[in-house]
Amino acid sequence: MDKSEIRKRVLEDKKKHHNYIPPTYFIIQFSNKIKAETIEWLTNKIKTDREQGGAELQVRKQPILETQKHNVTIHISADSERLLELAQELDVKKIDKISHPYEFTYHDFIPSEDKLTTAEKQVLVRHELENIRALLHETYIPGYPDKHLYEGQSILSAYLYHGLVKQVFPLHDMTALLKLRSVWHFSLFNKQPYEEIRSYFGESVTLYFQFLGFYTAFLTLPMMLGFFQWFVAPDSVAFFCIINIIGAAIFLEVWQRKCTELAFIWGTISMASSLDDPRPNFIGVMGKDVVTERLQPQSPRWKTNVKMYCVSFPLVFLCMIGGFIVMLASFWIEDLLKSYPDLPWFIYYVPSSVYAAMIYVMNMFYRQLANFLTEWENHRTQSQFDRHRVTKLVPFEFVNNFMSLFYIAFIYQDMDMLKYQLATLLIILQFINNIQEAVLPVVIQYYKKKKADAIRESPPLLSECLLDVEELDPHDPQVIQAEEECRMEPYEDPYDDYLELFVQFGYVFLFSSISPMAAFWAVLNNIFEIWTDSFKLCYLHQRPMARRVKDTGAWQRAFQTLCTISIMTNCALFALSPALKSMAPAMSPVEWVLLFVGIEHLLLFIKQILHFAIPDKPDWVRIALAKIGYQSTKALKKQRLENRRLRKISEFLPNKESLKID
Repeated sequence: MDKSEIRKRVLEDKKKHHNYIPPTYFIIQFSNKIKAETIEWLTNKIKTDREQGGAELQVRKQPILETQKHNVTIHISADSERLLELAQELDVKKIDKISHPYEFTYHDFIPSEDKLTTAEKQVLVRHELENIRALLHETYIPGYPDKHLYEGQSILSAYLYHGLVKQVFPLHDMTALLKLRSVWHFSLFNKQPYEEIRSYFGESVTLYFQFLGFYTAFLTLPMMLGFFQWFVAPDSVAFFCIINIIGAAIFLEVWQRKCTELAFIWGTISMASSLDDPRPNFIGVMGKDVVTERLQPQSPRWKTNVKMYCVSFPLVFLCMIGGFIVMLASFWIEDLLKSYPDLPWFIYYVPSSVYAAMIYVMNMFYRQLANFLTEWENHRTQSQFDRHRVTKLVPFEFVNNFMSLFYIAFIYQDMDMLKYQLATLLIILQFINNIQEAVLPVVIQYYKKKKADAIRESPPLLSECLLDVEELDPHDPQVIQAEEECRMEPYEDPYDDYLELFVQFGYVFLFSSISPMAAFWAVLNNIFEIWTDSFKLCYLHQRPMARRVKDTGAWQRAFQTLCTISIMTNCALFALSPALKSMAPAMSPVEWVLLFVGIEHLLLFIKQILHFAIPDKPDWVRIALAKIGYQSTKALKKQRLENRRLRKISEFLPNKESLKID
C-alpha cells in the first residue's frame, strides 16, 4: 500500500468521525505585551506545511474566561496521520511481546495511533514545534525589527528568549493521569508502576524513579548492618564500614547494568548524543550534517571548548574557593564567639545560621550562573548540555554540603561534633526538602491564583488576531484545565531530585564509619520521597517535557566519584580513631599512616576489579544486540544484491523506462 492509499484511508476514517477533535498536546501562552502580527506569524508557522518551513500541526485558541488573566493562549494538536508520519521519521521504537524493540513503520498502525503512548505523542509534537526554524529571508521577528533572527534559528526558542511567549508546556491527559494516580502513590521501592510512568512521563522521569527505588532497596542492606553494629557489635565499626563501601561500589556497577537493560527494552540503547537533533537554543550556521546529510545548524566544537576551558572552568573554581572562604569565616567567627562565655546562648548559633542562609543564597546564584555558562558555551545536543551543566554544579554542591564536615573531621578532629553535624544535615535538611517539595508549590499556586483574580484587564489582541483560528468551546474541559495548569510551577527535569540523592549518598557513605545509622534515616526519607515526588508530578506541577534517555549520564560518574572519595575519607577517619590506635600501640605514627594508605589502595583496587568483573551489558542484551547487528548486515547485503540485479536487468532494456533502484 502506497502513501496516497494510506492518506485516502485516513481521510475516509476522518469523515466517519467528523466530530472528533484531537486532544491538546501543548499549550503556548503569549505575553500580554505582544503585538498581534507577532502572534499571527508564529501561529501560521505552526499550521503551515513543512515544505514551507512550518510544523503542519493543528492550532485552536483558548476563549477568554472571567477568571482568566488575559494572555492569548493557543492549543497545539496533531491528527493520527501526522503523529504516525513523525513516529516513523524519528525512528520511534516499539516493544514486542518478548520485550524486544522493533522499528515503528507508518503502514503498521494506520489509521490508529493507539500504539503511541501519550509521552511519545508529546515528544513528536514538541520536536516539530522546536524545529520551526527561520528561513534565509526571515531576518527578524515580525513586529519587532530589533529582535533579529538568523537562518536555522528555532523560532519558538527566540520567542521565549525575548519574552514574547510566556510559557510552553504539555497539557496533562487527565484520563491517563487519573489511571496512573490510582496505582502509583502508595507504591514502594521496585513495585512502582514503571511502565505506566514511562508511558505518561517518558523515559527521563521513569529512570529517576527506577534509580530512587533501586537505590532505596539497596540501602536496606547498610541499614540492617548499621542496626546490627549499633546494638550488637559496637566495636566492629571498621568491618561494617568496609562492607558498606564495597556494597556501594557493587550497587553502582549493578545499576549501570540495570540501565543497559532498561535502555534496550525502551529502545534507547542505540541513542548517540552526536546524532541527536540540535537543541532549539543551539546557535550555528545552516549546513549539511556529515553523518545524517540533513540540513542542520553547525558550529565548530573548538569554540565551545575555548569557552569551557578559558572561562567557565576558572569561574567554577573561583566559586568553589568563595564557598570555602565563607565556610572558614563561619568557623572563625564561631570560635571567636566561644572566647566570650558571658554572651547570651543564642548568639553562639548566629554564625551557623547565617552560614546556612548564605549556602542557600549561593546555591541559587550558582545554579543561575551554571545554567547561563552552559547555555553560553553553545552545546549542540541536549545530552551534552545536561552533562556539562551537571559537571559544573556538582563540584560547587560538594563544597557547600560536605566541606564543613571535612573541616570538622580533619582539622578540628572532633568526632562528636562531626556526628552531630552529620545527623543534623541528614535528618533536618532532608525533612525541609520534602516539605518544600510538597508544600511550596501549593503556596505558589495559591498566590498566583490570588494575583490573577485581582487583575481584571481587557483581553488585549484577542479581537485583533487569530480570526481564522478555531476557538474552543468555553465548556470544553481542556479550557478550564489549561487555565489551571498555566498557574502551576513547571517541572524542568529531575536534576534537583538527583542532586538530593547525590547529597544523601555522600552523607551516608563519606562518613559511614562515624554514623552507621545514617542509612536508616536515608531509607526513611526515601520512602517519603517516593510519595512526595509522585505527588508533586501528578498534582502540583505542570506536566514535564518527556525526554528519551538511555542512562543517568553525568550523575553516574558523580556517584562513582563520591564512592571513590568515600574510600579515602573513611580510611582517613580510621587512621584518626583513638580506639583503633589503642589496638596497635607498638606501631609508630608513620607505620600507622602507611597501614591505612595500604588499606585504602587495596579497597580502590577491589573497586576497580568490581568495575571490570561486572559487565555493563547482561549476556541476553549483548546477544540480542549481536542478532540485531547481524540481521541489519544481512538485510543490507540482500538489498545491495537486489539493486545489482535490477541494474543488470536495466542494462538490457536501454529503450525502456529504467527500473527504480533504491
